[in-house]
Amino acid sequence: MQNLLEDLKSLLAQDERLVVEGELMKNKIIELALQLDPGLIKMLLSEQSTKKHFFKEVDDVLVFDKSKFQRFISNKAFLPDSYTAFKNKIGLVNEEGDYLSESKEVVLAWPYRDCVLEGDQSEDDEERDEIFWNETLAPDEIDTLLSPKVLTNFKIYDSKAEHAVTDISLDDNFIIKGNNLLALHSLESVFRNSIKLIYIDPPYNKKNDLFYNDTFKNSTWLTFMKNRLEVARMLLSPSGLIFIQIDDFQQAYLKVLCDEVFGRDSFVTTIAVKMSEATVVKMAHTEKRLPKLKEYLHVYKKKPESVINLKPIKIEKTEWDDEYKLFIEGVTKDEIEKLKNIIINEERTKEEEAKADEMCSKFRLIPLSQGLKKYKTEKEDELDWKYDNAWRIIRTVATTDGAKQLADKKKRSIKKVFTIVTPNKKMYVITPDYDEEKDQPRIKLLFADDYLTVNLGDFWQDIKTTGLENEGGVKLTKGKKPEELLKRIFEMSTKEGERVLDFFLGSGTASAVAHKMKRRFIGIEQLDYGKNDSVTRLKNVIKGDSTGISRSVEWKGGGSFIYCELAKANQDFIDKIKTAKTAREVKAIWEKMQEKAFISYKVDIKTFNQNAESFDQLTLDDQKRFLIEVLDKNLLYVNYSEIEDKDYNISKEDRKLNAKFYSLK
Repeated sequence: MQNLLEDLKSLLAQDERLVVEGELMKNKIIELALQLDPGLIKMLLSEQSTKKHFFKEVDDVLVFDKSKFQRFISNKAFLPDSYTAFKNKIGLVNEEGDYLSESKEVVLAWPYRDCVLEGDQSEDDEERDEIFWNETLAPDEIDTLLSPKVLTNFKIYDSKAEHAVTDISLDDNFIIKGNNLLALHSLESVFRNSIKLIYIDPPYNKKNDLFYNDTFKNSTWLTFMKNRLEVARMLLSPSGLIFIQIDDFQQAYLKVLCDEVFGRDSFVTTIAVKMSEATVVKMAHTEKRLPKLKEYLHVYKKKPESVINLKPIKIEKTEWDDEYKLFIEGVTKDEIEKLKNIIINEERTKEEEAKADEMCSKFRLIPLSQGLKKYKTEKEDELDWKYDNAWRIIRTVATTDGAKQLADKKKRSIKKVFTIVTPNKKMYVITPDYDEEKDQPRIKLLFADDYLTVNLGDFWQDIKTTGLENEGGVKLTKGKKPEELLKRIFEMSTKEGERVLDFFLGSGTASAVAHKMKRRFIGIEQLDYGKNDSVTRLKNVIKGDSTGISRSVEWKGGGSFIYCELAKANQDFIDKIKTAKTAREVKAIWEKMQEKAFISYKVDIKTFNQNAESFDQLTLDDQKRFLIEVLDKNLLYVNYSEIEDKDYNISKEDRKLNAKFYSLK
């Protein structure tokens, strides 16, 4: 082993980049490398991958990247004694592939990191052996895999009924059924740089979650997420944001992955959200673990230099502030509103200042306890009464020395409540009942209704998470998110008419909220939720769904959305196999599959046919199961470039609608 390494080093002990003359030196390097590890090295230094990984072609001359190959052969983690262990663990390395001892900057590295994981499923309990495409496909085939796909089964839903789609525009909302990675790449050709907000609630990578694979674990999930986040970033507008909801189990890995995909300087914030109540069930086994009550929202902008504008959000305080203990008599609510309008208008006139003093002179201040006895009825709840009367409940606070001096001077001639105006045009309401000799007396009046809310921070614990079962008229047993949560996200980061995207749509919460808030939306979902899916929910929304945020946004119904699906390729064969009634039908399907289906690279058709008798002896169920297994599950859909291929039988109407969709850009 050592001699082989020395031979390689001697070949590489030349200039930093070595120009290869003909094939001789390349073949020598490969020959030596193959002896190091006939399995791993052969895969990485095959004829195709050699050119890709270690050689660049410049004017018909192959240029060998010595540094990259040296890092490869010096990495002991790739040698036979540790390769198996390396395959199933996550390591931290920098962008150049060096380990932490050699660098301070880190990114996540994992087996099959640069592969493409399509992750196509039709049911949430389906288990699959995921194929990492770079193991089996050349780069041009990867490009084909991710090229735009044909859309079919178009329908438009409005408040009246379901209709055939005759036209498509950028004002339309879309629900797309099918693999979300392929759908995203199809959208990229139309909506690149135009999505204002992406919200996703992806699988959390637990044993009861989608795409959990006992062999790859984090590697599967990280590859799955990386593929999708990379294209999602391309879809974001320059001022767009992505919110990704996740829990403790995977949030740290996701944060580092997002730092890499979007850039660490593109990180905006991480919000902790209370997503569960401290119920009796949650309190079980507290001696072993703390109850899980929170989840996270990682928020990123498109790139570090992107300029974003988050709308300030205020939320109601959960408790009454007992410092507000004075009550105002003698004025109406309308008069208080007029006074406040003068206060906030720094361009006020002298006449308006005099009018403010006139209104303040009517104030009669009494203790809040006295106001309660005098004005609250027996049927009214005390806290509710305080909130309803917050416009005339006040407290006093100290001011600056300069403001006090102005108040001292005016107070001597005015015995009632009055106003002062500072040199920078700030107007304050002042009570005359204070001791001038004190340094910081409480003289400024604050109205309770101006302080019933607080600015929103990065810890959200005020959103109700129980009683969501009936929101939207659909049920989702795992992970249904409150409409109020999505409302807050959309409110702070989007305006009416801007487009939002959710490519893990589930029961359709994001699209339902977007529709009610007059945002345009695109939703992608590949799993089948039956009567509880997003289409059902959105049909309810259009008809005037009264649940969720409907009351707060005064939703009455209306609008429309277009539904479509990725056109199936291999999926057609799967459907036919599942419905086959006899062995003869199965055999006929196999004949057609050999002509038109995408069959797994692992299957030798010739060998299969030579052993036809053994296949015939299988039960019908086993025959059907076997034929489904030999189909390549990652080639289920038709490329748009092949829409005219008669073998796919794409209708004339669908061809026209696809042309309109892909011309929207």
